[in-house]
Amino acid sequence: MKRNLVIATLTAAALTTGGTVAAFAAGDDEATAPQRQASTSARAAADRADADDQADSADDRDDDASDDRTAAPGGSVTAADAIAAALKHTPGTALSADLEDDGGDAWEVTVVKGDGSAYDVRIAPDSGKVLGAQRDTDDGHDADDRAELTAVKGARTDAREAALAAAAKGTVTEVGLDDDKGGVAWDVETVKDGRQGEWKVALDSGRVTQDRAED
Repeated sequence: MKRNLVIATLTAAALTTGGTVAAFAAGDDEATAPQRQASTSARAAADRADADDQADSADDRDDDASDDRTAAPGGSVTAADAIAAALKHTPGTALSADLEDDGGDAWEVTVVKGDGSAYDVRIAPDSGKVLGAQRDTDDGHDADDRAELTAVKGARTDAREAALAAAAKGTVTEVGLDDDKGGVAWDVETVKDGRQGEWKVALDSGRVTQDRAED
């Protein structure tokens, strides 16, 4: 746009001066010094306009690239990934995984070690890095964890496998255990196209069914 403006201005100047600038550009040796100076200034202005256009184009490309980077999905850590990372750091049995603050903070994975002690392991949702592990000193919570641990011992489907099974229904945001009508199953929450879903995953077969209690 700037370059077109300069060219239009130069064209008008050339017409009012009887074409002397054009004559000099064509090699007219009779052009006067002021005419030569005017032509040189005109060329310099046109070069600057070209440079400005190129700079504007480069800025536009950078802005577009920045928008693409912002919109592009990052390498988000799945529930299954978070559970695997937590168990690698704190070996034991994973009883739950919860994406805190809808993904804005961290995954929190509850792991019960072989001695019965429970730990909350926090996993970064963007890198899978372990942010920390804290022992759960709540006696009541420990009793619940032990009861859940008893339920999942010997089960064919663990927390990670339950998360993988339910991932076909959407993005898994939470995995836990639920004692429904005397039967224990994995309870998995998902999000897909802005809609939340809740699913039951059988401990023995890994079969995924919709939690009808949420309908």
